[in-house]
Amino acid sequence: MEFGLDIFLILFSVAFVAGLIDTIAGGGGLLTIPALLYVGIPPAAALATNKLQGTFGSFTAATYFIRKKMVNIKEMKSMIILTFLGAALGGFALLQIDASILKQVIPVLLIIIGFYFLFSPNIGSMDKEKRISVILFSFTLAFGVGFYDGFFGPATGSFFAIGFIALLGFNLTKATAHAKVLNFVSNISSLCFFMFFGKIYWSIGLCMGVGQMCGALIGAKLVLKNGPKIIRPIIVIISFAISIKLFLS
Repeated sequence: MEFGLDIFLILFSVAFVAGLIDTIAGGGGLLTIPALLYVGIPPAAALATNKLQGTFGSFTAATYFIRKKMVNIKEMKSMIILTFLGAALGGFALLQIDASILKQVIPVLLIIIGFYFLFSPNIGSMDKEKRISVILFSFTLAFGVGFYDGFFGPATGSFFAIGFIALLGFNLTKATAHAKVLNFVSNISSLCFFMFFGKIYWSIGLCMGVGQMCGALIGAKLVLKNGPKIIRPIIVIISFAISIKLFLS
């Protein structure tokens, strides 16, 4: 399948916006997957190509937060390992199980998250005491959300962020930064899986990847500059938007 310059420019622009949104609140796939399908890429290949381009965005945001010392990788070793394993198992499960049941469950969870942030103006305003250990967090939420990303995917960043806030007591900005690192890990794991079992449109994926990197860099800077003032409303909007899309699909 051949694509003209206009298609590449459109997909680059979509990826740029998606990278910006995804870094702040997650949910960039809400834009990129429909765009890939719209230009005629088959569903399985669209999912695989989406993982390729999304990995560029999550990598850019994660490295930015690490450079700014918002994240200490050494303290995240167990989370990273369990997220990677969870995403790999999620990808394997995708071949064995019908994922349609999640289309009924996930929108409800996202609506709850949306209302939670909407009516909790002080959520994540400051660090609080953690409720569970890092190891327990790794084996439960990190593994579970990693599995979810490999199996289904929408709003993975939001699920990671709410976990960091509710279970480890992180403030919203810190939670978003750490969520991006784990999102990158799950993306890499899923991408490895798709490279073996799904066809990737490399030229499209790499073009969109550049757009993702540009959008993610701007998004990461906005997160550090504006913190909760920009993160909270976008999480609310994205949560409701993904819920509506899943209900209607």
